[in-house]
Amino acid sequence: MNVPESGPAAPQASSAQHERAAELRRLLNRAAHAYYVLDAPLMEDAVYDRLYRELLDLETAQPELLSQDSPSQRVGGSPAEGFSSVRHRIGLLSLDNAFSVEELEAWYGRLLKVLDRAAAADQPPPALAMVCELKIDGNALALSYEHGVLVRAATRGDGEQGEEITANVRTIASVPLRLELQDPPAWLEVRGEALIPDATFAAINAERQARGEALFANPRNACAGTLRQLDPKVVASRRLDFFAYTLHLPEGWTATGADPAAPTSQWQVLQWLAAVGFRVNPKATLCPDLAAVETFFADWQERRKGLDYATDGVVVKLDDLRLQDEAGFTQKAPRWAIALKYAAEEAPSHLLRLVMQVGRTGVVTPVAEFEPVPLAGTMVGRATLHNADRLAELDLHAGDTIVVRKAGEIIPEVVRVLAELRPAGAKPLQLPDVCPECGSSLVREAGEAATRCVNSSCPAILRGSLRHWVSKGALDVDGLGSKLIGLLVDRGLVRRIADLYRLDGALLASLDRLGEKSAANLVAALEASRRQSWPRQLFGLGIHHVGEVNAKALARAFPSAAQLASAATESAELITAIHGIGAEIAQSLQQWFNTAANQELLKDLETLGFSLASEPPDPASSGEPLADHLAGQTFVLTGTLPSLSRSQAQALIEAAGGKVSGSVSKKTSYVVAGDEAGSKLTKAESLGVAVLDEAGLRQLLAAD
Repeated sequence: MNVPESGPAAPQASSAQHERAAELRRLLNRAAHAYYVLDAPLMEDAVYDRLYRELLDLETAQPELLSQDSPSQRVGGSPAEGFSSVRHRIGLLSLDNAFSVEELEAWYGRLLKVLDRAAAADQPPPALAMVCELKIDGNALALSYEHGVLVRAATRGDGEQGEEITANVRTIASVPLRLELQDPPAWLEVRGEALIPDATFAAINAERQARGEALFANPRNACAGTLRQLDPKVVASRRLDFFAYTLHLPEGWTATGADPAAPTSQWQVLQWLAAVGFRVNPKATLCPDLAAVETFFADWQERRKGLDYATDGVVVKLDDLRLQDEAGFTQKAPRWAIALKYAAEEAPSHLLRLVMQVGRTGVVTPVAEFEPVPLAGTMVGRATLHNADRLAELDLHAGDTIVVRKAGEIIPEVVRVLAELRPAGAKPLQLPDVCPECGSSLVREAGEAATRCVNSSCPAILRGSLRHWVSKGALDVDGLGSKLIGLLVDRGLVRRIADLYRLDGALLASLDRLGEKSAANLVAALEASRRQSWPRQLFGLGIHHVGEVNAKALARAFPSAAQLASAATESAELITAIHGIGAEIAQSLQQWFNTAANQELLKDLETLGFSLASEPPDPASSGEPLADHLAGQTFVLTGTLPSLSRSQAQALIEAAGGKVSGSVSKKTSYVVAGDEAGSKLTKAESLGVAVLDEAGLRQLLAAD
């Protein structure tokens, strides 16, 4: 336990201070559990930091308030469940925070004192070189390399142990799978930050909105959720990035040949990491003294808003690694580093109105419209309130004054309401009982946060369904955007998906701003879309919970809509038997295929020439296996195969009905191991899982 340095005895803490400290511990521990274990943050970082600082100040002034359950005596929360827990070779400590230049200078004074370099009273403090790195608002990762090859990646967790997510991290292009070293050490550890760039985040949310899915609140939450995906393909599709910033090498290791020498400073660490293949943040700067650190911090307060990723401060590190060792650590943080944070940008505004948006799946989302205010470089006048629970939590009334910020400096959000400024007699705001688009009664099912319109003829649902049907991952119809879809629906020209294929060029050309050439191109694109594959058609139907990955799995198991409908309505156990498909998806399929309007849609599509089925394979087209004799068997691929790439091997296995997983467990049927197979092979051997080489895999594929 950290105990403040001895000095004059402090007066006994009052009962009010005891109560406040207990309340702060409760709030902070609850927030840590929600953030680290439940992946459901309860408060913004700025609020957490304020409460944490208040508790630290109380404990410093009144040491008797220190307790074992105080957040100040721990590194972080417990690792979440769902992935295997691994212990870090070297712990990941958190950093102490400073919120002003004065606090930074106080930290520097303490550092000089620890290093026995404090200046005399009439002398300026001695200058120590420090490295300034922008504090990326992402997710910390611990990467383990053995003989230069990535063998394990883990989340930070509680600092001592985290979740093993190697398969997911392997999809991050900026994480090298093999280091550029001729003679690497037996092991080394790298620490860094995973993130989703702002432009990528905006594209992800645009795609989710087009599919009628809930939007991510900010890039950090999206990154955290992505890293915990069970399917590495989903992780790969979200294009995460990674900045490395910390290195741990075996004691006494020396480089040979042309390999870069072991670094002796943090600046050299960054150069070393870049030399061996890591992406290092290019904004890092070597500062000769504290004044240069303060200049860097002030300079980036505005400049950071032009970056393509969120930052919330500057990490300041003593450059000399020998001096870092000399300074050492407190129980929870290094003495030689500190996070100097920027104040969160917030602005008050006046609520103008609350509007309701209806998505493709019928979800009704309240959106606050307010007097535009400048935030993070743009004018902001709208913010989603997500659902009825968030609306009730804010206790929003007509005409309220609200406080707005940009979560992660990207997504506008309403932080709180200034109730003391509320107009007299203001009425509370809540979701309506009927759909604002069609007037149908709204429904909120037990256990769900969303409120929905369930009228399949609702114009808003139709517009969303059409946008989803023509999207890139579905039928991929070029030239049919949101404005044209809205025009077609509003004029009554399209009342269901099938109506798109009854449009002719002359009718389309008569619409505003379309023209004959564009109309002809659109008709051709619609015609071509009839030949899209069964998995794309299934995904395009927009069945709740059936995304691109699930649609492919379902289409492999049920090669036609008729077979899938039969299983969904009569034999749900056949649905849930598919790897990765649970009862929730089975129930959604059952509801969809039992709906008369959807049955009519399938009949219409078949009449219009859609196969709604997989094309029968041509036995003469290739030497690949055609049977599903590997159905129910799970494979894990590791290492480099002699002639097959990882994707080719996976395609062959899936074509034969097998599944490919990213991790080894007792349920794994086979591990296919090539050259330089790593920890997956070791785990397979320890669990007694059968191991195949490429020749063995080919024999298994050929068997029928």
